Amino acid sequence: MLFYIIKRMLLIIPTFLAISLIVFAIVNFAPGNPGGRQIGSEGGQQANTGEQRESYRIFKEQFNLDKPVILNFRYNLTKDEVVDVLAKVLNPVIEIDGKEEKEYGLGEQIESQEYLENLGRYAVPSLMEILNTHPEVEYRALASQRLTINARQRLQGEFRKDLTKAQRETNKKISDETASFKGQYFLALSPEDAEDAESKTEEEVKEFWNPWYEQNKTDWEYSTGDIFSITFTDTRFAKYWYNLSQLNFGVSHRDKRPVLETVLSKLKYSLTLAVTSVFLAYLISLPLGIWSAVNHNSKADRAVTVVLFMLYSLPSFFVGVVLLNLLTVEYRIFPTAGFESLNASEMTTLEYIKDVMWHVFLPICCMTYASLAALSRYAKTGLLDIINADFIRTARAKGLPESVVIIKHAARNGMIPILTLIATLLPVLIGGSIVIEQIFGIPGMGRYGFEAILTRDYNVVMAILLISSLLTLIGMLISDILYAIVDPRITFD
Repeated sequence: MLFYIIKRMLLIIPTFLAISLIVFAIVNFAPGNPGGRQIGSEGGQQANTGEQRESYRIFKEQFNLDKPVILNFRYNLTKDEVVDVLAKVLNPVIEIDGKEEKEYGLGEQIESQEYLENLGRYAVPSLMEILNTHPEVEYRALASQRLTINARQRLQGEFRKDLTKAQRETNKKISDETASFKGQYFLALSPEDAEDAESKTEEEVKEFWNPWYEQNKTDWEYSTGDIFSITFTDTRFAKYWYNLSQLNFGVSHRDKRPVLETVLSKLKYSLTLAVTSVFLAYLISLPLGIWSAVNHNSKADRAVTVVLFMLYSLPSFFVGVVLLNLLTVEYRIFPTAGFESLNASEMTTLEYIKDVMWHVFLPICCMTYASLAALSRYAKTGLLDIINADFIRTARAKGLPESVVIIKHAARNGMIPILTLIATLLPVLIGGSIVIEQIFGIPGMGRYGFEAILTRDYNVVMAILLISSLLTLIGMLISDILYAIVDPRITFD
């Protein structure tokens, strides 16, 4: 048994890695742009504010979504490649059949703007060359405007305090010195217009950028080791696995808190609801299933079956709303929402336990009744298959009491279908009940995941999926172990 447990635990590792790889593929190769939809969904002018744009950039940087997927060759970026991207962003007018039309569509223009931003600091040498040598003023103007973004150190470091003091000061200087660079094409303005627009002249712009670039030029002089590191580690794939190894699921864009920290803070609520409801469901359903199997087809068994099927058919959201209105609004027996009272911190341990039980009684009832109905039917079905087996008739022939025959011999062997369901219980513990937590205002994992889906907080959704997958694998291992405990005929030698 010990050898089997060790082997299964070792198999969990490659299985989880395969699941993680599938999640990575979905995040990176699914159609659309999760980060772009996240910002665009805010709607209106708010989506274009600096705060929203910065939030989007942080989201991309958390998992290197602004970098190539597998291999990164951006250290070889040439001036001509950047000029081609700038041309699409500028979207010049061309003449077709005597009519002036844009050379590129709006979608291609937006994609080029996104790609130019994703190039980050790799584009700085080319942008500097364009700023100083390109013959067309529009390209020089756009190059200087893009430098205010691409020359900065990654924003994620500012929030996680992992930049050096010099790097933070450089970012601040770039932000402060270029704060008056207004408009994408300010260099195309005459000096008088530029002064009216509180912008910079071309000479003033070059006076800022050229000394800065000469001072930091060594940042773009790559050694062989730098090239190797950039090619294989500065990618989405490498960053994804590095984050997972550090249990780093990124930062929630809603509250800017680390996802794992928030998940752990929500865990106690879902654990309380799920563990209690599962325990009560098994505690009641197993004896009820055994009783129904022993009294199969009796009037009492039929009546219980009808009641259980009625409970199973009632939606939890319907029962939750009815109980909420009846017992919290009309009769005010239980609190309307929440997990604990506002003064819970002032209570003793016993008072706190009573207060929590008072708050979660109705949610637990709603989470238990459907499982109770299903588990009792599974228990009855499993026992009916065993009661008429040869070894049960042999036990009765030996003169053993009926209670011993049923409980010791039949029940243990009939529990295999019930134990199979345990593999799905651990994900329930982490996910909780979305509907019940939402109705009763419980700030658990189910409600948190539901809100993450609505707000398109992809870091939170990905974290919950991965954790649920891992717990499913652990639940399957527990089920196998319980098989051997309940039925001695099952061995894993």
